[in-house]
Amino acid sequence: MSSSDFDIAVIGGGNAALCAALSARESGARVIIVERAPKESRGGNSAHTGGAFRIAYNGSDDLKALIPDMTPEELRDNDFGSYTETQFFEESISMSGYRADADVLDTVVKESMPTMHWMRRQGVRFIPIYGRQSFKIDGKNKYWGGLTVEVSGGGLGLMESLFARAEKLGIDIRYNCRAYGLARAGGGWDITLRQDGQDTVLHTRAVVLASGSFHANLERRAKYLGPHWDLAKVRGSRYNTGDGIDMALSAGAVAHGNWTGCHAVFYDLNAPAYGDLNLLNQQKNYFTLGIVVNADGRRFVDEGADFRNYIYSGMGARVLAQPGAVAWQVFDAKTSGLLPDEYRVRHATRLTADTLEELAEKMEGIDQKTFLRTVAQFNNAVDQSIPYNPAIKDGRGTHGLDIPKSNWAHPIDTGPYVAYAVTCGITFAYAGVKVNQDAQVLDDQDKPIPSLYAAGEMVGGLYYVKYAGGIGLTAGSVLGRRAGAHAAGIARAAA
Repeated sequence: MSSSDFDIAVIGGGNAALCAALSARESGARVIIVERAPKESRGGNSAHTGGAFRIAYNGSDDLKALIPDMTPEELRDNDFGSYTETQFFEESISMSGYRADADVLDTVVKESMPTMHWMRRQGVRFIPIYGRQSFKIDGKNKYWGGLTVEVSGGGLGLMESLFARAEKLGIDIRYNCRAYGLARAGGGWDITLRQDGQDTVLHTRAVVLASGSFHANLERRAKYLGPHWDLAKVRGSRYNTGDGIDMALSAGAVAHGNWTGCHAVFYDLNAPAYGDLNLLNQQKNYFTLGIVVNADGRRFVDEGADFRNYIYSGMGARVLAQPGAVAWQVFDAKTSGLLPDEYRVRHATRLTADTLEELAEKMEGIDQKTFLRTVAQFNNAVDQSIPYNPAIKDGRGTHGLDIPKSNWAHPIDTGPYVAYAVTCGITFAYAGVKVNQDAQVLDDQDKPIPSLYAAGEMVGGLYYVKYAGGIGLTAGSVLGRRAGAHAAGIARAAA
């Protein structure tokens, strides 16, 4: 096909990009997807996720409509609670330190459930998050942290479904094709592409940029995030190096959001330097069930400060600041059985022992005496008069420690014991460009740049201080869908 055969070019191949492409195609536009990765590595950061979506819902009836194959027994045995639009918005805006773009965030919240239903019509199948977001309390699965829904097959399943739909609709997909130049031309855009060592120029009426942040760009991590961030492992796609942000800025977009902040998690110490779709589940996010110690043998975080999906995205930075950028998550037999699949994969750096002394001997590089003293002090500080309940913030904490554990404190005193060696894995940087509610890219006067859109992790202004688990995929879907529909309307008007 020649460049004249396309109305809209979508740059990127993750969830936001595919939602934009499908929405534009659904609106009658001729669409091309330009994906830098080879086909076997497609899916962007989205393919590396667990596939969780944070959505607003008023009760189990709303979830039953989204997941129609839930059985009466499943509805009976699951306490989904509710997560209203007000809760979703207020939690998200407060976690940003009230810096987030309120209008855009409000759109994400209000469009979350309608967008999930639209995705289901595209072939995406949703299921309850049984294994990662619920604990069985009084015979029912109790969900916590406002997160109840994921995609069947996780992030990989999400992307396979979206790509299958795109292929069925005849959307042109160019793999191993890097977009790196953008210029206004003839009422539309000229995009410079590089494929197989050759440069070509693609002209389209509208462009949706959805190629992620710069988290895989070592130099930019050091420049914007600061010392030692060049040493972090990359949790997601190695192809997210900031190309889309560069293209937008060169076209007049305003830099926006938190350029010194990022989403980074506890990550397996021996994971590959870059995300590998054949070796998923490298993150280790259920530290709330145990304690975390550094090489000095000391705790350095309050493991029970909040539900894990409200604080996990800041743990990468905390471990990166520790000696050697290494730590160990330690559990005993009382809680190790509650750990989800990411702890059970064969490639996890797992140490087990019948006694704490034997465990300490296996933890290479740790100050063993201090570690054993830390555990003993922690055990003595636990307030065991409060019942343990992992499905709520139970208030079962510690007393008298310099760093408390505020909830879910259990003495580490029952063998066998297990420790997981972790470091920092960066997911994405919070930096990006500014958009409005239709995902139009804005300039420094808050004016939309004609027929230019952005969605996904290259959108700044949503995350600053903390990140609520599952909001990224939801925001990408909502803004991607809106970008595609709006761009299609612009293309029709220009035809």
